[in-house]
Amino acid sequence: MALKQISSNKCFGGLQKVFEHESVELKCKMKFAVYLPPKAETGKCPALYWLSGLTCTEQNFITKSGYHQAASEHGLVVIAPDTSPRECNIKGEDDHWDFGTGAGFYVNATEEPWKTNYRMYAYVTEELPQLINANFPVDPQRMSIFGHSMGGHGALICALKNPGKYKSVSAFAPLCNPVLSALGRKAFTGYLGTDESKWKTYDATHLVKSYPGSQLDILIDQGKDDEFLSDGQLLPDNFIAACTEKKIPVVFRLQEGYDHGYYFIATFIADHIRHHAKYLNA
Repeated sequence: MALKQISSNKCFGGLQKVFEHESVELKCKMKFAVYLPPKAETGKCPALYWLSGLTCTEQNFITKSGYHQAASEHGLVVIAPDTSPRECNIKGEDDHWDFGTGAGFYVNATEEPWKTNYRMYAYVTEELPQLINANFPVDPQRMSIFGHSMGGHGALICALKNPGKYKSVSAFAPLCNPVLSALGRKAFTGYLGTDESKWKTYDATHLVKSYPGSQLDILIDQGKDDEFLSDGQLLPDNFIAACTEKKIPVVFRLQEGYDHGYYFIATFIADHIRHHAKYLNA
């Protein structure tokens, strides 16, 4: 599969690159960012996947989070895909900030007219890792995932639906129980239809209840002054309760004074990189 390099910039001794390719799953051109730490010049490194939130592209994380120094130090290849298919000529795809373009929700849509292109779950868990493994110096056996908001939801479900695939998972302000939040219900109705049992297969709080219990150590940071938290969109308490019941270790940190944005992410990103490095470099 041909990759077209869009940009390359030296950063903390490594290279921050952006590529474009024709996606088989999404049937459109997709961009993803990849950071190659200095260690990647001499050997294979672990791969850490970042999933961004609503309205984001592959650019938000690489320009705003300040993750490069920690990734360079720990020798991690960090991959950040776009958040949805683009320019698929679907009627209404650009009408809403929280559905359609920039809002793939990391599900495989089953409803018309979305099901042909909106297959972000398959893209993130299958197509993209195959592409990365084939074209970059990564160790396919050492892979982890993290994300923010809608992408935090994505990271949690990818880890919970694929026991053993990811060495570790973490999230910033994830949508923890989307079947009970307005954002989640809108997206799931559009992409998956009205059968709510289908929704539960993409809901971290429901998935954790049937998780078979292979080792998974979850780190979640949540800003206390996050407007989406107070609005009842994120519902972390429901997820924590489900994890506690299943005895799945989760470190949940409620951070005083922080909101939902990238200043919050930048503050704690090094902790998350360290969390993943502990498992990826073990």
